[in-house]
Amino acid sequence: MTSGTTVGPREPRPTMMDVARVANVSLKTVSRVVNREPSVSAPTLLGVQKAIEELGYRRNEHARALRQDHVSRMLGLVTKDVSNPFYSAIARGVEEEVRERGLLVVAGSSDEDGERERALLEILCERRVAGLLVVPTGTDHSYLAPEMALGTPIVFIDRPPANLGADTILLDNVEGARSAVAHLLSHNHRRVAMVADLPQLFTTAERIRGYKEALRSFGLEVDERLVRSGNHDTQSAESATRQLLSEPDPPTAILAGNNRITFGVLRAFAGTARPPALVGFDDFELAPLLSPPVSVVAYDPVELGRQAARLVCERMDGALGPPREIVVPTRVVARGSGEIGK
Repeated sequence: MTSGTTVGPREPRPTMMDVARVANVSLKTVSRVVNREPSVSAPTLLGVQKAIEELGYRRNEHARALRQDHVSRMLGLVTKDVSNPFYSAIARGVEEEVRERGLLVVAGSSDEDGERERALLEILCERRVAGLLVVPTGTDHSYLAPEMALGTPIVFIDRPPANLGADTILLDNVEGARSAVAHLLSHNHRRVAMVADLPQLFTTAERIRGYKEALRSFGLEVDERLVRSGNHDTQSAESATRQLLSEPDPPTAILAGNNRITFGVLRAFAGTARPPALVGFDDFELAPLLSPPVSVVAYDPVELGRQAARLVCERMDGALGPPREIVVPTRVVARGSGEIGK
C-alpha cells in the first residue's frame, strides 16, 4: 500500500442522461449516437461525441449484452397526475390486469407538461420496457414511431396521440356531456353553464361539444358567456363559478367538466341560499354523501386501465393489424343535485 494515499468515495459513472444534458439533446438522440444509428445529423453527432469525451462516458457493454434478446418484465405508465383519483384508478386497473403475467408497472406523472412527458417516455424506452401506456399531454408524439417500429407496443388512454397511429382507449366524452345537459334541460333549466378545463385538451373540447349539441337539440342558442373554460384546478373553477353567480342573469344549472372542477363549483356554492342544479363529469367517493348528493357523469376508470393493459398485452403477444380505438361508455347517475328544478 502506498503511503499517503487517501481513498475517497467513488465518483458515479457518467450516464447517457448526463451526456444528453451536456449536449442539449434528447436521451433518444444519445442512444442513436452510441448505437451508431445513421439517422443523426452531422452537427448533432459532433456535439454528442464532444460531450461523451468531456464526461468520459463509456457504454456498459456487459449490461448491454445482458439486455440482448431479454424480454423486459416492466410496463411504463405515464399519466397527468398520479395523485388524482381518476389516474390512480387507471393505474390500479392496469396493475390488476397484468399482475398474473408477472409484469411490474412503473408509473410517472407528466404534470400536463409535454416536455416532461417526452423525457419520461424516452427514459422508459431506454430501460427497454415491454410496453407503454400513456395519458398524453404533448402536441406531437411522432418521435415514438421508431420505438413502435422496433416492436414496443404503445397504448394511449383518455386522449388520442398527436401525429401517431396507435391503439387508444377513450371515454365517450361527447355523449356523457350531452346526456348531462339533456338531463338538466329536462328539469326546465334553460340557462345551463359549463365550467371546463383547458380548452386545448381533447377531453375538454369533446365535452364542450357535447354540451353545445345538447342545447341545440333542445332548440336553444349557445350563449358563449356561459362557457367558462381554462380552469385547470379547484381554485380557478371556484373563481369562474363565483363570476357566473354574480352575473345579472346567472345560470340556473351548471355542468362541471371534471372532478376537480366539481370541487371548485361546490366551494363556490357554499353559503348560497339557492345554488344552481349541478352535474359533475367524473364520479368521486364523497358525491353520494354531500347535501344534496352530487349527480355525476359516471364510468369505470379502473376498466379504462384494464382495457388499455389488455390491448398492450395483446400486442406484446404478437397481435397485428391497424391501430384500434375502444370507447368506454358513460352514464348519468342522478343523486339530487342535478334534479333541482327551475
